[in-house]
Parts: sequence; C-alpha cells; structure tokens
Amino acid sequence: MAHRNVPSAQAIRDFHADNKNMRERDVAAKLNVSEAQLICAYVGHGATQIISHPDQVMHAASTLGKVMALTRNASCVSEKIGIYGNYHTGVHAAMVLTEDIDLRMFPNHWRHAFMVEKETDAGPQRSLQVFDAAGDAVHKVFMRDDAHVQNWDIAKTQIALPDQSQTIEVEPRKPTEVPKADETKVDILRKEWSRMTDTHQFMRLTSKLKMNRLGAYRIVGAPFVHLLARDAVDQMLHAVQASGIEIMLFVGNKGCIQIHTGQIDTLKPMGPWQNVLDQRFNLHLRLDHIAEVWAIEKPTQRGPAVSVEAFDADGMLIFQIFGLSKEGRDSRPEWRAIVDKLEGLSMQAAQ
Repeated sequence: MAHRNVPSAQAIRDFHADNKNMRERDVAAKLNVSEAQLICAYVGHGATQIISHPDQVMHAASTLGKVMALTRNASCVSEKIGIYGNYHTGVHAAMVLTEDIDLRMFPNHWRHAFMVEKETDAGPQRSLQVFDAAGDAVHKVFMRDDAHVQNWDIAKTQIALPDQSQTIEVEPRKPTEVPKADETKVDILRKEWSRMTDTHQFMRLTSKLKMNRLGAYRIVGAPFVHLLARDAVDQMLHAVQASGIEIMLFVGNKGCIQIHTGQIDTLKPMGPWQNVLDQRFNLHLRLDHIAEVWAIEKPTQRGPAVSVEAFDADGMLIFQIFGLSKEGRDSRPEWRAIVDKLEGLSMQAAQ
C-alpha cells in the first residue's frame, strides 16, 4: 500500500484525539496511513524514534523488568508476560530464549522503531514498538509498571535517533506469496519429505523445488498432510483446553515469530474472535479469517512432528501448533489423538 497525500502530523493527532476509543490500527486505516506513520506523528508528543535493530531494541527491553511481549499478523495476536533475556544476535535471524518469552527475529524487516509514552485510563503506558518497511507492526514490548522507569529513560537516551522527524517514508506493502507448487515434482517432494530428519529442513526442501509451504501441502497428499475443516481450529483449541496438554503455538509475521509453550486454560469467544485469556498468555484469533487448515506430519530423528496450521484466503500462515515434545521425542500421543479426531475435508476442497 502506497501512502500518498499523507495528512500532517497535527492532522493525524487531531483525528486520533477525536477517536480515542478506536484501536491505533483502525485509526491508521481510516487515515490511509500505516501504523508506524501514526506513531511517528507523535514524535515530540510522547514518541521517540529509536534505532530499530533487534540488538538495541532487545537490550532495552531486557532492562525493563516484567513486560508484555506482543507479536501479531492480520488475523492473530499473541501476548506473553515475562522478562527479556538470553538474547542471541544474528545477521539473518536473532533469538530471545527465556521461559516465557521465546522469539525468532529477522532483522532485515526491523525498519522503524519508537519508544512511546502515553496516558491511558489505567495510567501512563510505555512501549517499544517496531515496524517493517511498509509501516506494519513487527513486535511490541509494553511495560507493566513504573519500577524500571529509570532504565526506560536511560535506554531512550542511548538509542534515540539524531533525527526526530514526525514523518517517515514507508514502502508499498508486498502481497502474500501465492501458493506455489509443481505437480511434475510431486514424487521428488514425497521422497525427500519422507527422508527429513528435522522440521527445519522443510523450508530448504520447498525452496529447492521452487515451491512454498502451502503449495507443497496442497499436492503432497497423505500420509504427510490432511486437509481439515475450518471449524477444526476451534475444535482443536477446546480439545487442548480440556486435555490440559502443553503445546507450542507459533504466531508471527515476516519480522518476528513469537512462541507460546504451555497449556490453554481459558477460552472466551467474542464475535469473530476466539480468545485465550490466561494469566501469562493471551491469544486473539479471527476465526472468520481462516480459509485453510492442515494437519501436517514431518519425520524427525526424535519421531514424527505433528502440527496444525491455518492460512488465510491469501495463503498467509496465521499460526502453527505442535504438541510439546517430551522425553526427547517430537511426538506426543495425546496431541496426535486430538489431531486425528479433527474434522477433515477432501483434498479437492483446497484447490
């Protein structure tokens, strides 16, 4: 999306002030600007432009004590309460590996970042917010209390950019890659799939065959994949809740993947949303955005890794869920039993 005729910073702030109850994403959409441009309009009015690289942002986050980490895409939001730490840098990928906050970050997509301070009905709110080249949110960190305000102020002086302009340039949003498959290579795909020893080999395999994730799923067939009904997602969430088993739930975008490991205790539907509302983990999922759901089995050295994966109408991955591996194995009988009972469809329904 190109953002032409962008309103002035003052006009953006005035419109936002007149629509205080709207989410910032919705305010930005109404103004035909990106969320990053909306935040940038508040530079000097509670927002500070900062260095956007994960090295600096994650160091700042690690000084803020217990916080809320938020990663989202257009259909799903993951929120985790915890402390940042155990950061591993990397040119192409970086990681945070703690008990509660588990992230995979891709620095090339971390293009704009801000430290944001604003007043809310609950008091002052302070957050680190990172956006991609199109101005879409990549990752956000929200302070939970005032205990580390001094560290917040120190970080702001350390990573603030020299240029504190109220405008930024954003690039057109790149469309989701359409499903790519090559029926002439399906035998190679099945042969190489059966030889996998680690789930991370899957993306290299599809790239080598000039396919992508959803394209490969659509042609590889049983026993590797099974197409599920859209309602299977809600069935699965309720089954996980009822069983008390632990899962690994991956939610992300091009710049960040956030992983929840643990149980699901509280489900609360609200309109098109299904919500997990637990003490240290919240999930907000638009069930009506789900177009395709797949049960996937990939062989590994530790046994088969079974996942449920949902995609939107454009072919974008909304989330992945695996059963948490136990005792050195990737497969859990309780999780497989849940997946095996989910409502299936014929493969033709995905074409």
